[in-house]
Amino acid sequence: MNILYLIIFFILGLHIGSFLTVIGLRLPKKENFTTTRSHCDSCGHILGATEMIPILSYILQKGRCRHCGAKVDVLSTYVEFFTGALFAVAFYAFGFSYELLIALGIVSLLMIVVVSDITYLIIPDEVLAFFSVYFLIIQILNLGLLGAGKQLLSGLFLFGVMYLIMILGNKMLKKESLGGGDIKMMFVFGLVLDPLLGALSIFLASVIALPISLILLKHQRERVIPFGPFLLIALTFIYFAGITTPLVLSWLQIK
Repeated sequence: MNILYLIIFFILGLHIGSFLTVIGLRLPKKENFTTTRSHCDSCGHILGATEMIPILSYILQKGRCRHCGAKVDVLSTYVEFFTGALFAVAFYAFGFSYELLIALGIVSLLMIVVVSDITYLIIPDEVLAFFSVYFLIIQILNLGLLGAGKQLLSGLFLFGVMYLIMILGNKMLKKESLGGGDIKMMFVFGLVLDPLLGALSIFLASVIALPISLILLKHQRERVIPFGPFLLIALTFIYFAGITTPLVLSWLQIK
């Protein structure tokens, strides 16, 4: 039965991943993503049902629009696959629980931010507001009002920490070091993590981002590297790996 559920969550993730891609591409441009039908960005051709099957449609159409032959952005296919895979991993790790709902929310936020931040260097405020409310409701149901209140304080603390990092970074680099979306997103992190784990996510994101940024700067001469996706990759790893504050303190040999 568990295998069946894993398959169900994988397929569910494929379809949700397709929708998350649409949100990440349209919301920063203030385009309607709920009623406007999916279309080819090159010719405007309205996609049929068979052209929107996650992953399979990309393979069958050889990565091109059936109508005009233009290449289809492969980013959506990657997002669909990894959303499906992480949905399945989330169920495997947490089963049917409040933690599963949080994990699915983290994955969904990750995918939207990957699309929007890589494409436009924007993390939409609407997305952060939605997931703030989403996580807060789950924490109230899971931890009660007192527990949810503690998570709110954690969010405010992490927001403040990231804001200070931005100020120091701006002074050191003499230019904008972090986007406003990255700072606001740390409030969302606090609704899921305690302050220590939130700080760990910033450190881990920096470790992940450094070599990748150096490679991009060398080969693609990119001047602006979005940090949001790295923060969310770190959050996903910490949450899915079950890393806790006592575990981190034991690593630091603090009793």
